[in-house]
Amino acid sequence: MATRTRKPIRDEKSGGNVFADLGLPHPEQELLKAELTLQIYRLIRKRGLKQAEAGKILGIKQPHVSALMRNRAGSFSVERLMNFLAALGQNVHITVKPARKKHGEVSLVA
Repeated sequence: MATRTRKPIRDEKSGGNVFADLGLPHPEQELLKAELTLQIYRLIRKRGLKQAEAGKILGIKQPHVSALMRNRAGSFSVERLMNFLAALGQNVHITVKPARKKHGEVSLVA
């Protein structure tokens, strides 16, 4: 029986945004969508809502709630995700202030 040699696992330090690390387009927007989706997921789970019940609250069909629960928010805009949070009884605030660097950043504080 031949002995297998294992290749060493290569790792890289993240820049803080996995979407940027992967070279995807619009990484700040994708990260924001992922963070908003996580908040929606947590609220639905915390309330023990079934997907059909959550769909009625959010104004979407159950399959779309299922996609949200699996972090598949690609078809929803940031604005729509913020509206879902508002429908779930959350206040959503947007704050704009000068950046310290040449290029600003987008972040979510929950």
